[in-house]
Amino acid sequence: MDHLIEKTISSKKLFSGRVIDLCVEEVELPNGKTSTREVVKHPGAVAVIALTQDHKLVMVKQYRKAMDRILVEIPAGKLEKGEQPIVTAKRELEEETGYTCKELKHVISFYTSPGFADELVHLYITDSLSVMQNKAALDEDEFVEVIEVSVDEALTMIQTNEIYDAKTAYAVQYLQLKSSLGE
Repeated sequence: MDHLIEKTISSKKLFSGRVIDLCVEEVELPNGKTSTREVVKHPGAVAVIALTQDHKLVMVKQYRKAMDRILVEIPAGKLEKGEQPIVTAKRELEEETGYTCKELKHVISFYTSPGFADELVHLYITDSLSVMQNKAALDEDEFVEVIEVSVDEALTMIQTNEIYDAKTAYAVQYLQLKSSLGE
């Protein structure tokens, strides 16, 4: 597969923000010609499938400016520099939902948009939730509403475009598959 690799000749950072950097990279193609690639650099993220004792999925409603609408999502957040994904997952679960957990299990890690971004999302699952006595604070610019829904309700929310992001749709379909396999 080495014959498919593009070699980076140069990289120029066009923008550096709180969440992303944008670079333009000149690459040498496998056929020896050159081209440019626009690449969004992202520190990575986590997402958590959080299940209550009565098998409800804990989710958050949040306004997303990029889509200019409110979405229903599983708890998620950006990795902080040097932070292990499992630590980020527990922190985001606590901050966004007011729940903590005894155990988190890694499900999968996946790239969100590999055609132009290097964001890697680490997906975890827990069914060992407990309500926190002292709820962790959200980021100062973050506003969410916590809801709990069944997997069937979440599937309906996918059909009605209330759930409209890939990580959450993946999580719901993962739970549906586990259920159909009797797990």
